[in-house]
Amino acid sequence: MKQITRCALLIAAVGFFLIINPFSAGFISIHAQDQNIQTIEVTAKKYEFSPSPIHVKAGTKVQLKITAVDHDHGFKIATVPEGVSDNKPGLVFASPQECFQLKKKQTTTIEFVAQTPGTYAFRCCHVCGFGHKGMHSELIVE
Repeated sequence: MKQITRCALLIAAVGFFLIINPFSAGFISIHAQDQNIQTIEVTAKKYEFSPSPIHVKAGTKVQLKITAVDHDHGFKIATVPEGVSDNKPGLVFASPQECFQLKKKQTTTIEFVAQTPGTYAFRCCHVCGFGHKGMHSELIVE
């Protein structure tokens, strides 16, 4: 009898978890939005990002898949478009970081929603050599 009660409680707990868990609801909504994802393959190498500039559509979820080709690099992007003074983020990140680390020969995925049209400057934020300061580009949200 105790086993049946434990089993019933376990089944009820799992069912309850699936019904009210905010993550399960989030999973459904993220899955439904997959068709609106714009994925862009980017390479980082001495001392450039390619493609450059990067163009995305406003209102879409963006996945930048950045591969550091020659050695470690970094990726830092402004969240407010150039020339805007209200400091309201136009790029909303799934996992915000000051500097995304890009490891040699690995692909790092950076996800965000491009909410506001404009130009967003980005640069390498991991010292990568003499040309490091010139390693920058732009993301243009249209």
